[in-house]
Amino acid sequence: MSTTEITREKIPWYPIIDYDKCTGDMECYNFCKNDVFIWDKAEDRPIVKNPYNCVLGCSTCAKLCPAEAISFMTIEELRETMRKLRAEVQT
Repeated sequence: MSTTEITREKIPWYPIIDYDKCTGDMECYNFCKNDVFIWDKAEDRPIVKNPYNCVLGCSTCAKLCPAEAISFMTIEELRETMRKLRAEVQT
């Protein structure tokens, strides 16, 4: 089974922002070219507006965040999720 048979919306791979840590430096927003984030000018912080635009396995925004305010599920959790989704498609 390929991932093309699994709709992207079923795969929970996207950034999660800890706003208690976020400093509003715009690193994630400026880096991501897939429009995952929008910038909330009133709160001066990013918002994950289009989570399913996030490229599977990419966590560069989290690595770039100097405040370590962005997290993702682990790669192992992603693999397990994909195994389960593939099994559902096969039935």
